[in-house]
Amino acid sequence: MNRTFTLVDTPSVDDLATYLGRAARVEDGSVRLIADSGVLAAYIATLYPAGLLDAGPTVLGLRTFALRGGTEFDAVVPIRSLLDRLTRAREAAGDGHVPVNLPTEVSTVTWAGISPPRGGWKHVDDTIGGVLEAAGRDGIEAVADALPEGTGEQIVRRVRGDIWGRPIEGLEHVPAGAGFAGITLGFLGAADEPIPVFEAGAWTRLSTARGHILVRRRSWSLLG
Repeated sequence: MNRTFTLVDTPSVDDLATYLGRAARVEDGSVRLIADSGVLAAYIATLYPAGLLDAGPTVLGLRTFALRGGTEFDAVVPIRSLLDRLTRAREAAGDGHVPVNLPTEVSTVTWAGISPPRGGWKHVDDTIGGVLEAAGRDGIEAVADALPEGTGEQIVRRVRGDIWGRPIEGLEHVPAGAGFAGITLGFLGAADEPIPVFEAGAWTRLSTARGHILVRRRSWSLLG
């Protein structure tokens, strides 16, 4: 596999680094990078089930970046390692293209084996930024109120799964966790910003001007 990808300019490096920095504050783990047809897709998991008995939703963030050349790969790498590589690449770059070396891959990331579809999306609804913002803020407050310090990991995951899995009023198949992703990844803008909602199979996608929020519906809510 090609171990280097080339971003088209330094603002793209800064943009990717900002996105990864926000993701690291939520889940200091890994990012899935897919390079194809001159585009780098960077997937981040803000919420995902810890095991078969975890009923929480899978909520991913997605940003895309233009690439130079025909590089193709699908790799899961540590966020912190990639941030270090981006910093070094930024320091060595001039005003043109910026080559970035991929860190060593990891193979134990369960959520990365669940791939959202690239096509077949159908526009099913619309919402606004304020709706996701309110759902996210309410959920953050509910989690804080429900989890005193020293709470065990299993209880933490169950409570977070219950709260972030609650549907947003008026938005079928969209859990409150989508609002959490929008806030933490910096995807939300003005309260009245229109946000279209798409579906494909078991997935729902909310697309803002700053990124995409992808939700995989839990098995009990699948339509067929």
